[in-house]
Amino acid sequence: MKLWLTAQEFAELAADGALPGLPATKRGMNELIRREAWDGRPTLCRERRGREGGGGLEYHIDNLPLPLRLAYAGRFVRVVAEDLHPAITDADGLTAKGRTVRDARLVVVRLADRFRHDGALSIVAADTLFSDLFNAGSIDVPAFVTGEIGKLSARTLARWRSIRDRAGTDALGYDAAAMRKGTGALDRALGGKVRTAVLAAIAKKPFISAKDVEAFIIDNFGTEFPVPPLRTIQQTIKTWKVQYRNELLLLTDPDRYRSAVEFSAVNATRADRLNELWQIDASPADVMLKQGRHSVYLAIDIFSRRTKVLVTPTPRAAGVGLLMRKCILAWGVPEIVNTDNGSDFIAHATKRLLAALRIEVKLSAPFEPRSKGNVERAIGTFQRSLAGLPGFIGHSVADRKVIENRKAFSKRIGADPAELFEVDMDLAEFQAWCDDWSDKIYATTPHEGLGGRTPFQAAAAYAGEVRRIASEAALDVLLAPAPGKDGLRTVTKTGIRIGGSHYLTGAAMPGTTVFCRMDPADLGRILLFEPDGEIFIGEAHCPELAGLDPVETIARVKAAQKAFMDERVRPIRAEMKKIGPRAIADAVRRQGEKRAAKLIAFPQRRETHSTPALDAARAALRKNEAAPLPAEAAKLHAELLQEAAPSALPAVSPARGEITRLPETREQRFRRALDIERRMAAGDEVAERDLLWLGGYRAGAEYQALRQVFDEFGEAMSL
Repeated sequence: MKLWLTAQEFAELAADGALPGLPATKRGMNELIRREAWDGRPTLCRERRGREGGGGLEYHIDNLPLPLRLAYAGRFVRVVAEDLHPAITDADGLTAKGRTVRDARLVVVRLADRFRHDGALSIVAADTLFSDLFNAGSIDVPAFVTGEIGKLSARTLARWRSIRDRAGTDALGYDAAAMRKGTGALDRALGGKVRTAVLAAIAKKPFISAKDVEAFIIDNFGTEFPVPPLRTIQQTIKTWKVQYRNELLLLTDPDRYRSAVEFSAVNATRADRLNELWQIDASPADVMLKQGRHSVYLAIDIFSRRTKVLVTPTPRAAGVGLLMRKCILAWGVPEIVNTDNGSDFIAHATKRLLAALRIEVKLSAPFEPRSKGNVERAIGTFQRSLAGLPGFIGHSVADRKVIENRKAFSKRIGADPAELFEVDMDLAEFQAWCDDWSDKIYATTPHEGLGGRTPFQAAAAYAGEVRRIASEAALDVLLAPAPGKDGLRTVTKTGIRIGGSHYLTGAAMPGTTVFCRMDPADLGRILLFEPDGEIFIGEAHCPELAGLDPVETIARVKAAQKAFMDERVRPIRAEMKKIGPRAIADAVRRQGEKRAAKLIAFPQRRETHSTPALDAARAALRKNEAAPLPAEAAKLHAELLQEAAPSALPAVSPARGEITRLPETREQRFRRALDIERRMAAGDEVAERDLLWLGGYRAGAEYQALRQVFDEFGEAMSL
């Protein structure tokens, strides 16, 4: 772009329309130059260059009025798309405002650099012209650029280039509010101690006024720093409530913080199969019925997002059972049911039903609704759908107040709630509406968690197997109420006692523990099962409640008992006849002898025990010994003894017969080994078979064990 032009060039530009308002001829242009005395401006007029010996002058474009200068320079401004969208990321630590300012400044600097490059101008000349063009709105830039940059100058462009080249593009970002954050008097007071104390006071008393906060600050820190005026405190508290809104919400309303602020995963609960996982929960319905306010149970299949709703007067275990029946008949049997720790979900009846159906129960952690967020959100969707029903009472106290305010206060005093909330539905009508909502509205609404498919489509497209119950009546039996907490009763001689009535049965004998289920259709009949509830035993009837003849009923029960007992006792009696009167005692004695033969007591060290009394007793015994005989009498006594000696008797040959060799005991075998060892040590001759036997016996455990005892106790060992 040329900055110096002759009168002819100015006239040509005017003729082309680039400089509207100027003469389109050289003569007319010269007349304008003479009239406005351009020749008298030394810095804006010079001799024409490039022609030797020639004359003529050329003039700087600054001689033109500003609109014409901008019209001329605007022809050389080129806006490229890449200049309007800098290739930078948001990982810069800047605020949103700072990023916007940075991007706007960067766009302007790039456009200015391109303008200078394309026009082959000096930096000062180019920046001056570009600034004038920008300030006049002659450059087509995005709205955020003009919104952030009000007035532009060559000096500003030079400063931004310097910051960019020195500290990088992110340094162009500037957020005045962020720069001021934390610099207030209360923010910096006592190293942040005052700020922490005030935030604690607000968290402790959320509705405290700024004047009370001022008194609190003066009372606790008035002597340590100058307390700012009340207006400053008000503005600071307002800023802090925004800056620390999440922290204050956590301290003042933890439940709302958990539901609105705390991070939570989306679609964290997954299921790969239809009916793999159900979630069930209950909530008071936000609608008033003719019978009063009721509760709703809602079940959702995680895989398909199908739902079922059951309306009950109050949350109770029977409601859980009826909802399970409704879902099982419509969907099939689930693998896992996820519930919370409510009394209706952990009741014996609920546990018993799910155990009988072999359904795994998964309990959520206490006070952790996020662990079953699918059913919580489904209940929220259901509650919001009630707003158009008659009897809607609002989702909160504030909503209810808005509804009540539709009537004047004078008319609300003593008004019937049914009239106030336009109640017009009973339980049956509301249940029918809930069924239509789950089967026709929710089931046909695209679901984000299903990728835009509806719950009906997700369930219909499933090609896997679905477990179904063949007999609806069998399911009803499992749903039949059980007496007491666990339904267990012990059969006595008067039958089974339930609620003051006695139920007679011949299917279980007295002393047997049975699990009972009441027949919903017959109060006088109960069903009996094994204690685990998995084996059916029979029935029991109460004659008074069932309308039966008591005499006939007890006779039939006694007959059944006699037949049962006879069958059980008959083989026992036959076996009793085979057992003699001494059979048990003889068996006990024989077993005792066998055990005694296998045992031997090791010899123990002996020590003679003596007391003065024992010594005196021995002395008395010695005094009672016979006195020595005289010589003649002694001689005669010796002869008598000699005659009575065994050698003097005639030899008697033993009777012939078989001689049975008794087996050696371990003590005899050890004595035999000791005898052989002694003979070997004395050098006596030992038979070869004895030597061979001794070698084998020594290698055995019996010899080694007895040898250790013999070495310890010696001859004192009893052999």
